[in-house]
Amino acid sequence: MMLMLLLCVVFPYSKVETAAIETELLRDYRFGQQQLIEIWGHACAIAITKAFPLTSLGKKQPTVLVVCGPDQNGSIGLVCARHLRIFEYEPTIYYPKRTPHTIQQDFTVQCEKMDIPFLSYLPTEVQLINDAYNLVIDAILGPETDHTDVKEPYAGILVTLKQVKIPIVSLDIPSGWDVDQVTSDGINPDVLISLMAPKRCATSFSGKHYLAGRFLPYDIQKKYDLNLPEYPGIDCVIEL
Repeated sequence: MMLMLLLCVVFPYSKVETAAIETELLRDYRFGQQQLIEIWGHACAIAITKAFPLTSLGKKQPTVLVVCGPDQNGSIGLVCARHLRIFEYEPTIYYPKRTPHTIQQDFTVQCEKMDIPFLSYLPTEVQLINDAYNLVIDAILGPETDHTDVKEPYAGILVTLKQVKIPIVSLDIPSGWDVDQVTSDGINPDVLISLMAPKRCATSFSGKHYLAGRFLPYDIQKKYDLNLPEYPGIDCVIEL
């Protein structure tokens, strides 16, 4: 009930509005795409440290599996993994389809230079994932993805992740969800980290929910009636 009340105050926004805000940030406010991804990835890592502090992890090693898709959400996952490594977690990345884009290549190299391992395949035996990691970070499919046309290897990855017993954290939207509608398709995460503002599909989410990325100019907040919550102190993350 509390989540629904908060989301009634923080107005969820659509796929079209998401794209419009990003375009405005890039074109009018002169943010760089790499800059935005860095802001989001860092904020996601901060949210994960709040949801799963090192001292709360059940396994001896603070292992985390980060599953990255081919588009912007995957890049946010790469940045998130790098910051988690700085925060003394032990991330492992599964990034099955690397893209030729310079930004993604840069983020990949940064992770490699920090000795973050990359898996060559994702085990289909779910118990291997449960035994090896404390949690999974879903950075596969973002708002920019058509959830009705999920191709391999991502369709198979979603099938595997739906079966894991360890907690899942989804970045921005749960992979496989329609960004604009309440849905039960796709991954059912324990934690959702919304970026900039919650998307419409988040109104059906019942787990722990964070808002991350405290940087939106006030004029944009007003223009799109985002009505964002007041972040505590200097935090860049707030639990809804």
